[in-house]
Amino acid sequence: MTAIQLQPSTDSIAADDRVAVLLMGYGEVESYEDFANYNEQALNLLTAKFAPVPTWVYPPLAKLLAIFDLHEWSHQHDQFVSPHNAIFEDQRSGIETCLQQRWGDRVKVFKAFNFCAPHLPEQVLATIKAEGFSKLLIYPLLVVDSIFTSGIAVEQVNDALTKLAGSGEHWLKGTRYIPSFYNRDRYITLLANLVEEKIEKQLAVAHLPSQTGIILLNHGCPHKAKGFTSGIDESQKLYEAVREKLIYKYPLISIGWMNHDTPLIDWTQPNMALAGQNIIDLGATALVMMPIGFATENHETLLDVDHIIHQLRRKNPQVTYVQMDCVNDHPEFMQMAADWADVHIQALLEAEPITVNPELRVLEDHGHSHAHGHDHAHGHHSHHNPSHHNHDHHEHHGDHAPINHSHSGHSEHNHDHKENEHHAAEAHTPVEHHHH
Repeated sequence: MTAIQLQPSTDSIAADDRVAVLLMGYGEVESYEDFANYNEQALNLLTAKFAPVPTWVYPPLAKLLAIFDLHEWSHQHDQFVSPHNAIFEDQRSGIETCLQQRWGDRVKVFKAFNFCAPHLPEQVLATIKAEGFSKLLIYPLLVVDSIFTSGIAVEQVNDALTKLAGSGEHWLKGTRYIPSFYNRDRYITLLANLVEEKIEKQLAVAHLPSQTGIILLNHGCPHKAKGFTSGIDESQKLYEAVREKLIYKYPLISIGWMNHDTPLIDWTQPNMALAGQNIIDLGATALVMMPIGFATENHETLLDVDHIIHQLRRKNPQVTYVQMDCVNDHPEFMQMAADWADVHIQALLEAEPITVNPELRVLEDHGHSHAHGHDHAHGHHSHHNPSHHNHDHHEHHGDHAPINHSHSGHSEHNHDHKENEHHAAEAHTPVEHHHH
């Protein structure tokens, strides 16, 4: 008997014994008419995190960028339609199949796109709520954690959960979250193996290993992101881990940052073109371009990389160029992505349901302000009575301990955040369609 056959039917499973996995990606437009709307949402959620652009500029700027996008996709690339959404659906389906082999109908995988209706997080969470789920695993299928990747996902989920709260107790009784997988050994090993297999199949017969260049592509990151984690740190660590598995056989390896041509922004270096030329200058007769900071094919991994290869080929026609795919729905990736979710699904299923009533926030605020005034009044009189002062001082701390505790936690959080900034932090600055 299979694991699926051992599971009870959906009808007999209580809401607390089921988990909705919310797989999140960017989404890309499939109709050219949607460019302006997509761009405006991306400007609001992405560009606002690092570029000094006033919000009133977004609507007209989005329309202007839509003209450039239309020209690039329609004319320069022969009516290009992004395969991103279809591949992401294959990933959702593949991960769900792997998960249901273990969990059966207790787990269902939903997909949400940051910028594309009808799969916006708010729309999908409304469906999850309507289907009776009360436990949620938030799972951005994004390699590196940053304000531009998982950060946006959490922001949108929180906004949706507030709007969908209703009155009384919140319907959500448990949440878990997977921020990134840049340091997962199975992912790192798969990337290295794919590169080596491609070289063996297409290049090894005509190119020496020491003359076979490899550019490992991460999404570019702005060095400053208004205090948020920008993804540089995790992207760099991912690159170094993949490089470590390849460098002993293929000495010519470089990181290539897929930056956007935005003025006034200091981006990570070297960009793809510079990285490629540097490796060629060191004697590469072949150049492999492999995206490692993206798990799902998109217009950047397709069009932008293709554009850079054409640029390099014009200057270096003697070099052989190979453009590789992302991991996409590779069976090994589907299985590992499902396995990473297992521990969180188990934790959700085993945990006691939490009870949260957002309406109690008003009562808490009122109670705090009342106690605050009451304590200070007594504290003022207690100067005449030392023992009374001590007693009141205790009360004062008793009333405010939760607040102090919370501030302490908050300052620790800021400290960690600062450390992340100091190390510089992430990779997916998808200023997707803000041009480029």
